Amino acid sequence: MPGDRETLKPSNRRLENLMDTHAPKLVQCQIDSGVATLTLNDPAKLNALSKPMIAQLAEQLQLLAEQPSLRTVILTGAGNKAFVGGANIHSMVDLDPVSGRAFISSVHQVCHAIRMLPVPVIARIDGHTLGGGLEIAVSCDLRIASNRSVFAMPEVRLGVPSVIETVLLPGLIGWGRTRMLVYTARSINAKTAYDWGLVEELADFADLDTAVRRCVDEIMASDAQVIASQKRLVREWESMTIGQAIDYSIDEFENTWRRPEPGQRMRAFVQHLEERKAGKK
Repeated sequence: MPGDRETLKPSNRRLENLMDTHAPKLVQCQIDSGVATLTLNDPAKLNALSKPMIAQLAEQLQLLAEQPSLRTVILTGAGNKAFVGGANIHSMVDLDPVSGRAFISSVHQVCHAIRMLPVPVIARIDGHTLGGGLEIAVSCDLRIASNRSVFAMPEVRLGVPSVIETVLLPGLIGWGRTRMLVYTARSINAKTAYDWGLVEELADFADLDTAVRRCVDEIMASDAQVIASQKRLVREWESMTIGQAIDYSIDEFENTWRRPEPGQRMRAFVQHLEERKAGKK
């Protein structure tokens, strides 16, 4: 897809002050034609979630949320060993109740920021996806994984429970399989993750980027505002009763017709069908 590449820049002075230009670049962001690629960049430590990485990721997500031309986000990890290998143990080993609450809340905040982005977020997964890394992955809208990926929730082996966005797991894999992961700390391979519904698509590593690009292109083929509407609907449905979700959906459908795009797209589709029909005569 043609387009200029750019590095995401702070859109206001407050964010500019937050960003330490001397800190290691643990989160890289590049935008190409409305598609942002966020790369967690600490491969020597399996891209584990350290305090500096969490802070940089939070900043980048806030900046992305302010980009009006943004259409899709790809979230991935650097290197060939891990998507995210969990939380960085060195950031956790000396926690106490107060700092522990602050640390896990900061992880939740980035997960929540991913879910609240107005555009779809695709997790491009290759390698180990563990603990907090799996929570990051399930916070994304879609997960496309290489066949060499490995998934686990090993927190209980370190003396703490799996928390925060782990609560999203039952919606993907059911309560029984969630219990299996969080009670046993067992690792599952990519094929099992796909069979369980933990990832939506599985690809050979050589084909992983092609699979991600195909998904991006399919999303980009639709109107940006209707995709934002669809993401908002899906996110809200998760916490609603069926009746509430239907009522909310009707309101959203009504609001869609305040824009000209639905009529324009439907008329173009009807015209296409008529032209095809005429061509067959």
